[in-house]
Amino acid sequence: MTWQPEIDEIERRRNLAHRMGGDDRVRQQHEHGKLTVRERIDELVDDGSFRERGVLAGIGSYEDGQLTDFRSDALVVGLAKLDGRSVVVKGSDYTVRPTSGGKGVNSGTPTQGALGNKGRQADEMALGMKMPLIRLIDGFGADIRQIASSGRTYLPQNKTWATLIEMMNQVPVVSAALGSVAGLPAAEIAGAHFAVMIKENSQVFAAGPPVVSRALGDNIHKEELGGYRVHARGSGLVDNEAEDEADAFRIIRTFLSYLPSNVFTLPPTQVTNDSAGRREEELLSIIPRERNQPYDTRKLVELIVDRGSSFEIGRYYGGSQVTMFARISGRPVGILSNDPLVHGGAMDADAAQKLEKFVNLCDTFHLPIVNFVDQPGFMIGRSAEASGTLKQGLRGLAAVYSATIPWASVVVRRVYGVAGGGQQNHERFNFRVAWPSGEWGSLPIEGGVQAAYRREIEESDDPDEARRQVEERFVAMRSPFAAAEAYEIEDIIDPRDTRAMLSEWIDHAYEQLVPMLGRKQRWLAAL
Repeated sequence: MTWQPEIDEIERRRNLAHRMGGDDRVRQQHEHGKLTVRERIDELVDDGSFRERGVLAGIGSYEDGQLTDFRSDALVVGLAKLDGRSVVVKGSDYTVRPTSGGKGVNSGTPTQGALGNKGRQADEMALGMKMPLIRLIDGFGADIRQIASSGRTYLPQNKTWATLIEMMNQVPVVSAALGSVAGLPAAEIAGAHFAVMIKENSQVFAAGPPVVSRALGDNIHKEELGGYRVHARGSGLVDNEAEDEADAFRIIRTFLSYLPSNVFTLPPTQVTNDSAGRREEELLSIIPRERNQPYDTRKLVELIVDRGSSFEIGRYYGGSQVTMFARISGRPVGILSNDPLVHGGAMDADAAQKLEKFVNLCDTFHLPIVNFVDQPGFMIGRSAEASGTLKQGLRGLAAVYSATIPWASVVVRRVYGVAGGGQQNHERFNFRVAWPSGEWGSLPIEGGVQAAYRREIEESDDPDEARRQVEERFVAMRSPFAAAEAYEIEDIIDPRDTRAMLSEWIDHAYEQLVPMLGRKQRWLAAL
């Protein structure tokens, strides 16, 4: 006598679970340009590497003690390999969702996985095994039909937040919005080191249009309420936008390729054939001599880091502050630069918030930072004051001063005011050089002269000429060589030598990182 009948029953139940919501709902999902959860996982991870846990969890229908039908739990979790590295994946399946009858249907929500706390156990698995966690989210939180069928309400309890905070202190957490996401699942988009959503095909909101319409009388389309223009280009809730699901999975793989699996290991180094001593002639003229002329800061960075290694995060939010991952001599680094094409590079509230989150991310996972500085100061004006630029700006600067990772600053042009003072932590050693195009001070010359010499200028016979003469006196004083003579700047270099100098620095920086592994972080402040 063998256990073959039970083995056959296991296979039967697995096959029933893989039907998910049934042929009709799977077809509807595909018609909306979306994959099912297991299709998504298969496309994301290395071929054949996914090992599902809890596939037998679900709701069975029985007659005379015999299983007649089975609907799997809406949440699929398991272990997989991503570019050869172990990860935990959990994904919600929108085709498996409650219906009005509730009979024979999963009583859990599409993302929470109510059966056996499957979702929480996935988080604990990532934390306990020190693996990155990837969430593929397509669904909502509580459903009023479930409450009706249970005959009672419940007191909300966020039992997962302690685990979430601890995870974000130890392992990379990535969330992808792959459909309409509301309620607790929407909070899981925010509770991540990195979030991506699909243009036109995913939305994120605390409550969807029906609730908003009923509560506020605002009849709004879901895309207007929580689409990518709202969150990837407006609120900053989502970091990057993707063209489709395949693009989202590519973005996730790229993001994780720069990070270690946990804070107890170093970021992964890649072999590169890009010479550490490469000198780009274009760097000699990339900063215009005309002080008010902009330039392409992304191109500047590309000419210095390993070719093809840059990955920008949050391009359309806080646009004056550029944040990237890149590699120098094969080693991952965080890149900061200011974009003079947006507000002249000045720091506004959004840029400061973006700076804070990125610096904390790099500090948590031991990525040294290279800051290409062209900071004219905090954004000024009515809108900047109303948006809390100074308040958020100081939070951004606090993140810079709290970071303990190795830091290099390359002053490519302006360093002015309080925001300019936050180019690095001046209370500890940082590697810093300047280009001949560098200039600095407490205020930009133009505005500072107008403020300080206003009475003299206004009382002169020719105010414009008077202002010009005063400005010229200060322009003559802004030579970086005068600052170098006073050791205000450690060195002025040929821009073409920047890559070679940073390549030498990065080797020493990674040696500094070893004693920092496993250091306690506080990610809650940056959520």
